[in-house]
Amino acid sequence: MPRDEEDVLAWMVLSRAPRLSMPVLAHAFQALNGASASDLLRDARAALQRAELPPAAHSFLLDAEATERERAWAKDARHHVIGFLDDRYPRQLRGLSCAPLALYVAGDPDVLNDPQLSIVGSRNPTAAGRQTAFEFAKSLARCGICITSGLAEGIDSAAHRGAIEAGGATIAVLGSGSDVIYPVCNRRLGTEIEHHGAVVSEFPLGTPPRRGNFPRRNRIIAALSLGTLVVEAALRSGSLVTARLAGDNNREVFAIPGSIHNPLSRGCHELIRNGAKLTETTADVLTELNFSGFNLASDQSDSRASRSADFTPGMDKGHKILLDALGFDPADLDTLVVRTGLPPQTVSSMMLILELEGHVQAAPGGRYSRVSRSRR
Repeated sequence: MPRDEEDVLAWMVLSRAPRLSMPVLAHAFQALNGASASDLLRDARAALQRAELPPAAHSFLLDAEATERERAWAKDARHHVIGFLDDRYPRQLRGLSCAPLALYVAGDPDVLNDPQLSIVGSRNPTAAGRQTAFEFAKSLARCGICITSGLAEGIDSAAHRGAIEAGGATIAVLGSGSDVIYPVCNRRLGTEIEHHGAVVSEFPLGTPPRRGNFPRRNRIIAALSLGTLVVEAALRSGSLVTARLAGDNNREVFAIPGSIHNPLSRGCHELIRNGAKLTETTADVLTELNFSGFNLASDQSDSRASRSADFTPGMDKGHKILLDALGFDPADLDTLVVRTGLPPQTVSSMMLILELEGHVQAAPGGRYSRVSRSRR
């Protein structure tokens, strides 16, 4: 077996060892005069005694070896295990007090050290929120920023797709093993991300998406990025945890404001009250990060346009009146009847037409949301 393959498998074994942290293992390698991971396991009994590892880790590593699952995964040329001694290990993570021993990467490991912005938010966003995340990610990716998120449904997925649409790079950080894509509905998106960036996890292969894994996932998302942009989030939201972790690590925090009637705006408004940057355009992000994007001017106009409806020149006057009455907050049919004075059956049929034409989208609770489109 080639030496580098031995080291990959050794790091996989080390990542499964209980009570083993980066400082402890770094001290062990120093005590072993710079031995590699495979050296440590090859002469385990003598080496581990000299390394003074925690008893639980010591006992585990005496008999531990790579599993068949790990051996099979490691054979794929797009799969990488990056231990903290590896030059490719993200420099942004080294300052974490609980930095991962190793990262499992499916895709291009080099993107881990690219300038990144994390975009996070609700798993059940409004149509406008989903479109905003997509457009911001698309514009920022065109400026050379890698978009990092958590592969969850909703805002995360929209951000990944926006970066891919722009032909840019995107990173998905998982709260499960890198071979366990969660949610299942995002398996295809996960495969796309592998070819436009990387799917990353600190968890050993086969790890299921347990609740306690996601705060750990969020700390990596926050630390990898220059800043975190929250698009839509309730007051009790994992996205706010990511934003708080970003602030704790001296990263910038951005939040997009919304309607006072939208519960998913309250988390963003709370962040802004606490010092997050109120964000309306991609230029707000690029300026704050001092990032010299090559397409700043056009992206500024694009992001403004993303919040405006794309009116079809030949749109019926009645449909325009109804769309104006809808505004930018979700509303139900009864509300639109009151606002327009039109008969209920007329409003219902007109909304169906607007939905079929892509101007509005059904929202939870029998309401409708306006679909934002960018004008190019």
